[in-house]
Amino acid sequence: MTRRTVTDVTSSSLAEFLLPTGFECPSPGAVLRERSAVAEFGRYALRAAGDRRARRSTPYASRTGSRLGDPVILVPGFLAGDGTLALMSRALRAQGFRTYRSHIHANVGCTLNAAAQLEARLESIAMRRGSRVQIVGHSLGGMLARGVAVRRPDLVSNIVTLGSPMLAPGAHHLSLRASVDLLVRLSKAGVPGLMSEECVGGACAQQSFGESRQPMPAGVGFTAVYSKRDGIVDWKACVDPLAVPVEVRASHLGMAWDPRVIDEVNRALVRNAALSAVEVDRGESA
Repeated sequence: MTRRTVTDVTSSSLAEFLLPTGFECPSPGAVLRERSAVAEFGRYALRAAGDRRARRSTPYASRTGSRLGDPVILVPGFLAGDGTLALMSRALRAQGFRTYRSHIHANVGCTLNAAAQLEARLESIAMRRGSRVQIVGHSLGGMLARGVAVRRPDLVSNIVTLGSPMLAPGAHHLSLRASVDLLVRLSKAGVPGLMSEECVGGACAQQSFGESRQPMPAGVGFTAVYSKRDGIVDWKACVDPLAVPVEVRASHLGMAWDPRVIDEVNRALVRNAALSAVEVDRGESA
């Protein structure tokens, strides 16, 4: 029997519409699965060490200097900043992608403000590079990417979401719910730049959630990476029916650096680069 957790939602700051029927919050013990993030970091370290040895044995003149596809911006999740995606950024750069930080130092503010900040950053990169931009978003970062892609397809060519519960933002572990409630209380106390009640239960939350459920514009790629081992959010909420679903075996936190996840992100970006090249060849876009 599916465990309903709407009572948990109504007892907190979160609005009921953020946890639609059919989704549920991970059990309290599910967070223990996040311990594998340590092993996933170790896996990254081993891969990185091997790559360094390979580079030292490769003549400099033989190393590729070309850039693949559109530039890539990486957007961190809730309570996180750009530093959490630094390892992924480094790995993608090694594969030939030009990556950019989102300039989000701590993703704890109003989601609409964060989306506006991301949109301004995209405008800057698009103007500088003369092309649309791809977005890789972890958790909340993927939800921001989904909304911005709907509003500004002129700026976004592709999004890749990592453990982003777009179908049910409220389907997350009680530890995150406690963090949200704390931010709301601090906002009420006058601390600026934090999520308020409007952001998690009012018109702001309604607008953000509504944008994340709009159809994806034509010409914008969409890959949703999810893990059934996710101990933070309900994995089912991460599988947007409009996306290309990709299952990985990783923790929620570890998606930011597990090399197996990075490989899937790389494939999604390469796939989009290939599709974009075909469109240009056909004269369908530029």
